[in-house]
Amino acid sequence: MQKKFEDCVKTILEIIGENPNREGLIKTPNRVFKAYEFLTSGYTQNVKEILNDALFESSNNEMVLVRDIEFYSLCEHHLLPFFGRAHVAY
Repeated sequence: MQKKFEDCVKTILEIIGENPNREGLIKTPNRVFKAYEFLTSGYTQNVKEILNDALFESSNNEMVLVRDIEFYSLCEHHLLPFFGRAHVAY
């Protein structure tokens, strides 16, 4: 799978007029593969293992606020990465 992905990146570079064998681009297909592997790593994670029974009872009547939850994803229309921080209150 990795070789096929990297070959596709090389093809894209060629289509846009670049030489994928020039010094600055030789490792680009591998870097792009690793970036997409990271950005899509959630697809291979087990939600139950991540949550690890994180639900619990509480007698607290106050608002709960969780800040600065980092997220990374890909735009499904352009496959461009985006990232940010989420805040959740309940």
